[in-house]
Amino acid sequence: MTGTRRLSHSVQITILAVVAVLYLVPFVLIVLNSFKSTASIIENPLTIPSGGLKVDNFVHAFKEMHYVATFFNSLIITALSVALINLLSSMTAHLLVRSQTRLSQMVFLVLVASMIIPFQAIMIPLVKIYGSLKMLDSRWTLVFMYIGFGAPLAVFIFHGFIKGIPYELEEAATIDGSSPLQTFFLIVFPLLRSTVVTVVILDVLWIWNDFLLPSLILIAPLKKTLPLTTYAFFGTYTVEYGRLMAALVLTVAPLIALYLFLQRQVIKGITEGSIK
Repeated sequence: MTGTRRLSHSVQITILAVVAVLYLVPFVLIVLNSFKSTASIIENPLTIPSGGLKVDNFVHAFKEMHYVATFFNSLIITALSVALINLLSSMTAHLLVRSQTRLSQMVFLVLVASMIIPFQAIMIPLVKIYGSLKMLDSRWTLVFMYIGFGAPLAVFIFHGFIKGIPYELEEAATIDGSSPLQTFFLIVFPLLRSTVVTVVILDVLWIWNDFLLPSLILIAPLKKTLPLTTYAFFGTYTVEYGRLMAALVLTVAPLIALYLFLQRQVIKGITEGSIK
């Protein structure tokens, strides 16, 4: 039995190692090629940079991306969108769970059903409507759209978790004189910590890396997000691969830094959610 367990453990470790390599190899290649010239990348993208690490690509990419301005655009849009999605979705889910009416059930079903509608099916009418209202090229319009597209999944996730919270906790708070808002923010919301972490991870990855929706809404160069600025390295007939790779590294670096900084909290939140 012990030998079988050791074999099973070894197989699991091998599978995890293979999966880790498959995930890491593309990123490692991007980092390596970010220090090479376009000619060297075209000649052989799998080689290690010769002649030392050159940062010319990063310098040019930083300038051409207007990195400081676009970084803060991405940061503001992502932070506001994620915060509002979590706040509004958790409150909506709590209301739908606790109000046992046909209307609440219908609203929940509509929200869940809306998740199957692909964005590509509605993006042209959406842009046309907002364009006629003179609401394009605005970061706030983009935040509003992210809330609309992100809320259904977040409500679905929060809804399932809130159903497992005993209603007696809220009844006790109400008897003690708490208002509905106080009950939610003091009793319910702290219990949603693991769910909030899950939703934050999903939405940060989606919004920070999103290219399609910002490309339809944002027009002015200094209002664009980081993923949009990487398109500047694609010419009509050529692509500046070295600078493009450097731009991709600069785009994903803040996410990696954020994960390394909050790694313990992220893992703790996910672990709590899996236990519950």
